[in-house]
Amino acid sequence: MRPMATTLAKQVRPWSPEAGRTSIADIVGTPGPVLRCLQRIQQDFGYVPADAVPLIADACNVSRAEVHGVLTFYSDLRTTPPPAVPVRLCGAEACQATGARQLRAAWLDACQQDPALAEATGVNQSVACLGNCALGPAAMVDGHLIGRATVQRIRQMVADLGAAKVLQR
Repeated sequence: MRPMATTLAKQVRPWSPEAGRTSIADIVGTPGPVLRCLQRIQQDFGYVPADAVPLIADACNVSRAEVHGVLTFYSDLRTTPPPAVPVRLCGAEACQATGARQLRAAWLDACQQDPALAEATGVNQSVACLGNCALGPAAMVDGHLIGRATVQRIRQMVADLGAAKVLQR
């Protein structure tokens, strides 16, 4: 299975039902196709558009409710286009013990102070654990893991990834 992380280097295609059918054609008919179809749509188009739900339901011979249930259950699946450089801050206990709550508050403050930063990063997408417990607090910037994260290190990674030249000071 292909990784789900969306990066700036990866160009997503414009959505259309025809392109969606083509995207999932090799998955339909395999065991447990709904989640894999949703992941493929998101990988290829950056998110799962609303009209992908009936398309996947028809292709996988399941109800729209079942597809919607899978789509809304997994926090990595999104129904809106992603920001240029998604930022995710770990909220697990190990990271909380090393300053995750303070980092989250400082990041939200930085985004309130800089609307371009907020727009480029989507402020913060929730994530329960990034699996980098020994180096907390952890952050993920556009699929790149940062240990001992600070607002400055996150900003630098955003700038390094080229989210928006206006973010570089």
